[in-house]
Amino acid sequence: MSVLETRGVRKRFGDHDVLRGIDLALDTHEVVVLIGASGSGKSTLLRTINLIERVDDGQIFLSGDDITDPTVDQDAVHARIGVVFQHFNLFPHLRVIDNVTLAARTVHRMPKAQARDRAMILLETLGLGAKAKEFPDRLSGGQQQRVAIVRAILTDPELLLLDEITSALDPQLVGEVLDLVRQLKGDGSTMLMATHEMSFAREVADRIVFMQGGRIVEQGTPSQILDSPQHPETIRFLERENRA
Repeated sequence: MSVLETRGVRKRFGDHDVLRGIDLALDTHEVVVLIGASGSGKSTLLRTINLIERVDDGQIFLSGDDITDPTVDQDAVHARIGVVFQHFNLFPHLRVIDNVTLAARTVHRMPKAQARDRAMILLETLGLGAKAKEFPDRLSGGQQQRVAIVRAILTDPELLLLDEITSALDPQLVGEVLDLVRQLKGDGSTMLMATHEMSFAREVADRIVFMQGGRIVEQGTPSQILDSPQHPETIRFLERENRA
């Protein structure tokens, strides 16, 4: 059984079809990277999987459960998926430790002491233990993004969604965040991520999916997609990326 499966997922905003029948599956411990130009539908796909946007047609299954069923408990679904966006979305009035543990305590009903203990282990592992009592505005962008990732993985989610998590960072801070994603891959996390970092996609992806115009145009191993793309749209996209 796949951890994630989308079947014919469609999403429209007004007269614009953003997703035009997305069929995609992720197996346990698999890392799938979405690439494509801005507006290709990558972020919208991630938002539909996390039920931030409701699909107009199609189904999404999480470990076999149809989470697009109108009667589904959305809070229960959110509790099974970890999400990290390009903007950190940390609460400015909460200290790091409280930002990290809030969802674990309120959504997962994890005891406060257990949540704090686990959070401190993760923060210490990532070199952020000394920042636990700081407010977010006292951290660098890279540190804030790592805090957001700790928040997402604190409860061992079945699926981790990462949406352009380095795009809001200064170039010198990108490396430390990508190092953490490498570590998550090594730990066996199941991840679906959108990124413009082609070299990073090559390194961490088990499979790369190229999206264009709300459709999956081509997918395969990193070497297949990045070195020997077959579809003309994929070739044109990668040529533009290589010139950038």
